[in-house]
Amino acid sequence: MSLLRFCSLLFVSLLSASLAQAACLGKAVTEDIYNPPVCIPAEPKRIVTLDPLITLGMLIELEAPVVATPYMAITENEILDVVKTKKMIDLGNPKEPSLERLAVLKPDLIIGSVEAHASIYDQAARIAPTVLFKHMDWKKYLERLSEVTGREGAANAALATYEIRVAAIRERMKDKKITVSTVRFAPDRFVVFVDGPDAYAPFAVLREAGVKRTDYETVTDRTIVKRPDWEELANLDGDVLLYVSASGFEKAPDDALEKQVTDNPLWQLLPAVQAGRAHRVDRGPWQSFHGISSANRILDDVERYILVYR
Repeated sequence: MSLLRFCSLLFVSLLSASLAQAACLGKAVTEDIYNPPVCIPAEPKRIVTLDPLITLGMLIELEAPVVATPYMAITENEILDVVKTKKMIDLGNPKEPSLERLAVLKPDLIIGSVEAHASIYDQAARIAPTVLFKHMDWKKYLERLSEVTGREGAANAALATYEIRVAAIRERMKDKKITVSTVRFAPDRFVVFVDGPDAYAPFAVLREAGVKRTDYETVTDRTIVKRPDWEELANLDGDVLLYVSASGFEKAPDDALEKQVTDNPLWQLLPAVQAGRAHRVDRGPWQSFHGISSANRILDDVERYILVYR
């Protein structure tokens, strides 16, 4: 391709984007989303989120006007209580939300994720402006949500308070010569959320707090999880071990699952278990992270189970 042709195509592309933004009567969203730009209302009044986990939780914290979300996968009672109190409409399965119910609601903004909802983008976009966000750091995501919902002030204030607390804990962690392992028990498998560039939010909070993970649990690539078998579990050789027992959406079988794992002789061989430094943590913030309140509960566990050791 000639330089002249390349420059011409670039000019046309930039001009088209500029015209699209100029024609938007609200505000144009262009960064970190699927199929940009998307023109949305300056102050949306009827928001639907297709993600009942981190997005819903953050929107509730921002006090955004959410009218509907899928109920399936909401395991945190505090979130479910808000959803029911505000009489949000249930859209069913988050991977296949009811577009018929969605259309009847006449929302002015739909929010979801590229990974889960790109396949229904065209149908959703015909109902209302649809913003599907790409995967990103949880704090950046909170800021993006605040921008599209017109709630920047609420996000900035909450993040400022969090940053003060996490900085204080990070300072206290400097004197600690310990490593920390984490694992989730699931039926017939283990899940280890690693510390790396794309770390899932609770484990990004651990890193921000100055918590050092083991070599096995630290990566430099885009890996998010590892799934060790019983033999590989020996790699979880941190001085402290935090574990979650989560058998599925229902919490009732969690205790039985915990007993099944912790009674196994291979579990008993782990250094933190032998030292009495293995602690079960609440599945809520560690598996269904939903914003500043979850981040603070992670920091509570850092103070409760890690900072107490030298």
